[in-house]
Amino acid sequence: MTATLDVQRLSKEFATSEGPLSILRDLDLSMERGDALAVTGPSGSGKSTLLYILGALDTPTSGTVQLDGSNPFALDAAGQSEFRNRQIGFIFQDHHLLPQCNVLENVLIPTLPAQGATTATETRARELLERVGLGSRFAHRPAQLSGGERQRVAVCRALINQPKLLLADEPTGNLDRATAESVGSLLLDLNREFNTLLVCVTHSSDLASRFPRHCELRDGKLVQQ
Repeated sequence: MTATLDVQRLSKEFATSEGPLSILRDLDLSMERGDALAVTGPSGSGKSTLLYILGALDTPTSGTVQLDGSNPFALDAAGQSEFRNRQIGFIFQDHHLLPQCNVLENVLIPTLPAQGATTATETRARELLERVGLGSRFAHRPAQLSGGERQRVAVCRALINQPKLLLADEPTGNLDRATAESVGSLLLDLNREFNTLLVCVTHSSDLASRFPRHCELRDGKLVQQ
């Protein structure tokens, strides 16, 4: 089966006063639909940089990234924005929910740049919220939710456009141990249920150990654990 996510010889350098600083070095990664990968490594190793490049939020110095054969870096700015919105779901350590919007409205936000919220997308949003145990929270605002509930809303928001690739950057970093375990289980369950690609960057060895694939980012390359 052809890999859905194909990364070849990916490199990223940053300019410094002392010359180029190499973060990623000829990194290769191949994933098929339904795969779930946890990426660990010390602070400064390039984990978030890798995630941002996979999500077309940052550009590589060299190398290629293809999602189902499409190269987002061959697109103009508007094309990249549409690519991110339609093909990729993002979950961050901080949920980034809009405080003035209720739970349902927050989940529907990614639908607005395209066709806007429709009856179909609202139905999907409600189904997702029901799926993660928030069926009674549609009208609540983020301040009325617990940390774990806010992160579950963020997971639903990331899935609303049925993305091919789900990227999670320290999704349990701000949660207590029990809530982190619950959110980790949810991510893996939804990955299997919706047959997405999931790449999760984490400092948590407990969370990483639960993923079917686990790599450490070491010297700019992914090392299988």
